[in-house]
Amino acid sequence: MASTVLITGASQGIGRAIASLFARHGYNLILAARNCDRLNQFAEELVANNHSVLVVPTDVKDAAQVEALVQKALAEFGTIDVLVNNAGIYISGPADEFSLEDWHQAIDTNLWGYIHTIHALLPHFVARRAGTIVNLGSIGGKVPLPYLVPYSTSKFAVTGLTRSLHAELAPKGIHVCGVYPNIIKTSFLERAIFSGNSEADREARRKQVEQVVQVPFVEKPEKVAAAVWKAVTQRRREIVVGSAKLSAASYRLLPQGMEWMIRRVFQNKDPMGQSSPAPD
Repeated sequence: MASTVLITGASQGIGRAIASLFARHGYNLILAARNCDRLNQFAEELVANNHSVLVVPTDVKDAAQVEALVQKALAEFGTIDVLVNNAGIYISGPADEFSLEDWHQAIDTNLWGYIHTIHALLPHFVARRAGTIVNLGSIGGKVPLPYLVPYSTSKFAVTGLTRSLHAELAPKGIHVCGVYPNIIKTSFLERAIFSGNSEADREARRKQVEQVVQVPFVEKPEKVAAAVWKAVTQRRREIVVGSAKLSAASYRLLPQGMEWMIRRVFQNKDPMGQSSPAPD
């Protein structure tokens, strides 16, 4: 009997790459995302290659939609073996320029979206004394990122959520793991939020990230998907992906220097954020 994986944010980018990899390994796929058209198009491609797929358009910010997603999945396949929490949103700009709505978008998607799926599916895992939860984190959940404060806040929370769940659920037969990439070459800018002290500042921040994504050494979604597969099959507690290892190591060794450097990169037109000289 084939194993079953539920993937959020599955219509594009990292989620799509994860789904494709698990499909090649014979998994039944439950695909969730907000973009119904893109999700259905991807599902059609998978079905054409004889993969078993259930599509459930879902906004993970809505607990009722997530509960319906899990119930439909269990009705279709009977069991779920792996949950991959991947849906997320990028948000950048000076902390004092973000609205409360911006903060809610970041926290409600990047953190509550994960909590909603875990809350809905955990009783099933506990009853079976089996199951795997993979939370897609970020280097922004290990290294504090100035000018990405709501994003980094949500990702640090995901790191804490993942580690705490791992500590509690391991004796119950449930494996919980975190995967932490750096910026990845995807279309995440379609949904990104940028704040600033002017329209020119906001546009400059967007263009800056667009340029970063085009740099050749920026990793592709398939590298993250491979890390997720390794986390599941090798029952790894945590995997830091590619260039994120260098960022994490640099912060451990020179935290003030890393903060200074990141401020310089993301400061842009923030007049109150003039950086002091680099620390020794």
